[in-house]
Amino acid sequence: MKIIFEKPELFHNFDEQAELIEKLLDIGTALSGTQELSTLLNLILTKSREITWSDAGSVYLIDNSDNNPKLLFKVAQNASLPNLSFKEFAIPLTPRSLAGYVALKSVSLNIPDAYNLPEHEPYQLDRSFDENISYRTRSVLVVPMQNRKGEVIGVLQLINRKINPDVAITAENAVEMTQPYSIWEERILRSLASQAAISIERNHLQESIEHLFEGFVRTSVQVIEARDPCTFGHSERVAELAVRLSQEVNTVNSGSLAPFCFSERQLQELRYAALLHDFGKVGVPEAILTKPKKLYSLQLEVIRHRFALAQRTLELECTQTKYEHLLQHSAHKLSPETECQFCKSIPELDTKLSESIAKLSQYWAVLLEANEPRVLAEDPLNHLRELAQMTYRDLDGQIKPLLTSEEINQLLVERGNLTPEEREKIESHVSYTYEFLKQIPWTNDLKNIPTIAYRHHEKLDGTGYPLGLKFPEIPIQAQIITIADIYDALTAGDRPYKSGLPTVTALKILQQEAANNKINADCLELFKQRKVYEVLGHTIDVVMELA
Repeated sequence: MKIIFEKPELFHNFDEQAELIEKLLDIGTALSGTQELSTLLNLILTKSREITWSDAGSVYLIDNSDNNPKLLFKVAQNASLPNLSFKEFAIPLTPRSLAGYVALKSVSLNIPDAYNLPEHEPYQLDRSFDENISYRTRSVLVVPMQNRKGEVIGVLQLINRKINPDVAITAENAVEMTQPYSIWEERILRSLASQAAISIERNHLQESIEHLFEGFVRTSVQVIEARDPCTFGHSERVAELAVRLSQEVNTVNSGSLAPFCFSERQLQELRYAALLHDFGKVGVPEAILTKPKKLYSLQLEVIRHRFALAQRTLELECTQTKYEHLLQHSAHKLSPETECQFCKSIPELDTKLSESIAKLSQYWAVLLEANEPRVLAEDPLNHLRELAQMTYRDLDGQIKPLLTSEEINQLLVERGNLTPEEREKIESHVSYTYEFLKQIPWTNDLKNIPTIAYRHHEKLDGTGYPLGLKFPEIPIQAQIITIADIYDALTAGDRPYKSGLPTVTALKILQQEAANNKINADCLELFKQRKVYEVLGHTIDVVMELA
C-alpha cells in the first residue's frame, strides 16, 4: 500500500520546530555552563541575535547598589560594525528610554521603526548613537529579563531583524534590508530572556558566595595574625609566591613538571590552601606561639629578681659577719700595739663579696647569651652546667637552686628557642589546620584544600611532619607551598627572634634542602630561574649573584 501525504509542508514546519528546540536546548546548556558574567552576557546576546537574525543588540542590568537605581549598559554587539568600540556606562532608570520603559513596566516593546514612535508614549530613541556611527536603527525588540520571583533584573534589546542573515546594515539600506520582529520571535526572545535572567541570577549568587568565602578566608588570616603579630602578612606572601610559582609551572613543557597544568579554579584552590595553611595556630598556646627567646619574658623577669635577691643576700650576709666581728672586737680590750684579727678579716670579706657578685654578674651574662635563639657554643654550655649547680638563700632562709631544672633545660636548647615539648605543640598546628578545614563542606573544585594545607610541612624524604610522608604521597601543590613557606620564613624581617635573610642567602639554604631531598628541586629551580621572589619586591644583587 502506498501512502500519500497530502500536506508535506507540515513536515517541513516540524523539522524547523525540532531544529529550533535543539537550538534552545543548546543555548540553555551553554548558559548553565558559563561562569564569568561578561562571557555570560555576550553569550546571551549572541545566541539571541543568531536565532532572530538580528544585526545588533545590547544587554542592560539594573543596578540597585545605592538609592539611585540605574541601568548599566553592559554588553553591545553590532555585526555590521564589528570593530565598534564599547565602554560600559550607566543611564538613569526612567521611562524616557526604551530599556528604561521596559524595565519599569515589565512589558515588551516590539517596534517596527524606531524613528517613527508613537507621540503619546514617554520613551524616545536617542538618535545620537546612530549619527555618531553612521547607522540606522529600524526594527527593535526589547524584552525584560525577569527572575523566578518575577523581578526585572535587566533588559535584552535586539536591533534590526535582517531579511538575510549575511547582509551588512548601513544607514542607506536599513529600511530595505530589515523587517519587523514577529510575534513568534518576541515569544522566543522572552523565553531566552527568562533563561538568561536565571543564569545571571545564578552568576550573581555564585559571585556572592565567592565574595563571602573570600571574606571568611581573609578573616581567618586576620585571626591567625592577631594571635601571632610577629608573622603579620606571612600567609598573604606565601599565597602570592605559591600562585606565581604554579603559574610558572604551567609554562613548563619538559621534565618532571611538564604533566602539571593548573586551571584558574585549581590556582584558586591552591591560593586558599596557602592562605589557610597556618590557621591551626589558633589551637597553639599563645605564649609558645609568640615566644621570642628560649625563656619566656615573665620567666626571665623572675630569674632577674632571683639574681638580685641572691646578690642582696650575699651583701646582707657580709654585713652581718662584719657586725658580729665588730661586737667581738668591742668585747676584747686590746693594747694599741696588738693587731685586731677581726678588723684584719674585714677586707677579706669585702674581697670575697666582690668576687661573688662578679661571678653572679658573669653568670647573668652567660644566661642572657644562652637565652638567645641561636646555636650554643661549648663555653656557654659549660658555664650553664656550672650555673645549674649554683644556689642562693631565699627570704625564708631555705637554700634553693638559682635556676630550676625546667629553666636550665630551656637554656640548654642547642638550636632555636623551643624545647622538644614546645616544638611538638607548634608542629601540632598542622593537624589543627586539617581538623578545622575538613569540617567545611567544600565544593568539588576546592575539595583538596584540607589535604594540601595538611601536607605543607612534609619532606620528600619522609622526615617532615605530621605524617612523615614521602615524595609520591605529597601533592605537588603542597610541595609548592612548602618552598614558598620556607622562603618567606627565611626572608621575613618582622620576627623578634631573628633577622630576615637576603634573598641570595635564602635561596642557598633552599638549595641545600633540595640537595638533601627535602623539597622539590625542579620547583626550586623554576622559582630561581623565573625569579618568583620578585612578586614580593625582592631582588638579588648582581655582584653577589656573580660571586
